Amino acid sequence: MSSNLVTYESADGIGTITINRPEKLNALTNGIVAELRDTFIRFNASDDRCAIITGAGNRAFSVGADLTDPPVNPELWECMPGVGVDVDKPLIAAVSGYCVGGAYVLVQFCDIAVADETADFFYPEAQVGFCGGLIAGCASRLPYKIAMEFMLSGKHFSAQRAYEVGMVNKVTPKGQHIEGAMEYAEIFRDSAPLVMGALKRFVRNEVIARGPSEQAALARRDLLAISRSEDQKEGGKAFKEKRKPVFKGR
Repeated sequence: MSSNLVTYESADGIGTITINRPEKLNALTNGIVAELRDTFIRFNASDDRCAIITGAGNRAFSVGADLTDPPVNPELWECMPGVGVDVDKPLIAAVSGYCVGGAYVLVQFCDIAVADETADFFYPEAQVGFCGGLIAGCASRLPYKIAMEFMLSGKHFSAQRAYEVGMVNKVTPKGQHIEGAMEYAEIFRDSAPLVMGALKRFVRNEVIARGPSEQAALARRDLLAISRSEDQKEGGKAFKEKRKPVFKGR
């Protein structure tokens, strides 16, 4: 059951997904990861043509994994579009304030990113001795030396620096990141969904290089789908009952 850690609103063919934990700077917990995953599934099955993803409040998009409740079940990769869930519609990240660690990975897997002038991007895993590995894909999305500087140094990238190196598409005045994202959303809403979906799949599956953690996550996703399936339960039940199983492909 949802606890509103992630909210989904739909209006005029555009979805808005909000990480809703502003009192903790939208830090990512097991609950948030599970709700994000389910929300992306809901969005992909909806009539909405595109979606904006943002964080509640004005201090942070998200400060990344909550180290007091780090995402382990489900794991962080399960809420990443194109990794945990294949999303064939455009996703636009709208960033204000801090965007740290795994939260930047989420932005990385979106198609478009808009940041207001308060946005502060940084990736401190090398400085805290933790690594999930999904960030490695940024080296296929940014110039090599920029990607390595961002991943290894823990340096803060301002909204303007992020724009200059290609991490975001647009910088807006403070508090106008949603409006900036909506400009793209309205274009995507009125564009041909079959074309957008095909281009997303071509790029995701054939063009962008995937890091080792991303490839492992994709394999894990397929295996988890089997282990959580009705067919696996039916197979075990049929074995115990000494009968032929009736599989349904779900």
